[in-house]
Amino acid sequence: MPYTRREIGKLALTALPAAALLKPFEALAQARRPNSVIDGVHIGTITYSYRSMADQSAEATLKYVLESGISEIEMMNGPAESFAGAPQSGRGGGGGGRRGETPSPEQQAAQREAAERLKKWRTSVSMDRFKALRKMYEDAGVKIYAWKALNPTMSDEELDYVFNVAETLGCTHTTVELPTDVAQLKRIGAFAEKHKVYAAYHTHLQGSMTAFDQAFAASKANMSNVDLGHYVAGTGDSPIPFLRKFHDRIASVHLKDRTTPAHGQGNVAWGKGDTPLKEILQTMKKEKYTFPAAIEFEYDVPPGSDAVKEVRKCFEFCQTALAST
Repeated sequence: MPYTRREIGKLALTALPAAALLKPFEALAQARRPNSVIDGVHIGTITYSYRSMADQSAEATLKYVLESGISEIEMMNGPAESFAGAPQSGRGGGGGGRRGETPSPEQQAAQREAAERLKKWRTSVSMDRFKALRKMYEDAGVKIYAWKALNPTMSDEELDYVFNVAETLGCTHTTVELPTDVAQLKRIGAFAEKHKVYAAYHTHLQGSMTAFDQAFAASKANMSNVDLGHYVAGTGDSPIPFLRKFHDRIASVHLKDRTTPAHGQGNVAWGKGDTPLKEILQTMKKEKYTFPAAIEFEYDVPPGSDAVKEVRKCFEFCQTALAST
């Protein structure tokens, strides 16, 4: 049975007048604790997978993760910062134009104002709510191993904030899209070294055997958050040689099924594309790689289903793949 939001709210409380009141919920959490580590392979998900669900709160996201059977996650900044009290960006004139359209001057001004409000909040917020967020998830049996909020153009104060939140949430790394500017790679790497939290760079179609060379050379704290489905769609090659060569520079990977350029580079239901998902998982099992492999649900939601059910299907695919030899 899944958690109700009321049960999750109870678990999130950091202090109660009577400790006995918490015991029933502690027992409930213990009984329902998920375990998505299969034969030593750490299967997780990124909370981006649930972007189509109506409720994007941290409490609802935890419910989705638990219903998916997942015990380890990469968390997007939306649920985390909303839980911590970040200012809402709003819509009105601040949302920008439709995709492909240039925002009006009024919309651009509203965007700048919203960005400045968020920056001011980020550089002054207490870590207490992030501590409560971590407790809520860990009490339910879910580890936050990474979170994604970093942007290479952030000020020094904002970068400190991102890494401070990562430390508070118990993350080993924070993720960011892979820049091409070596100066940015060196700057982010320096912050990662200072905070002793890795910066892990995410790739799309640019993933390849050499895509991370600049990042790795710029700092020992720069790691890879390579997307293995995108790797196949971009190169047409298996990503297993990348795993074997760079396993000690991988903080985590993303799993999805995509087709090769020759087959249209489509994002498809697992088992329908060209990504060697079973072989990837079996390699991780055989080589005892312990970096998390995050399910990233990106194919279209089938009629009658939803993101939670599809992530669960992807997890069951992993279970089956790892059960075979």
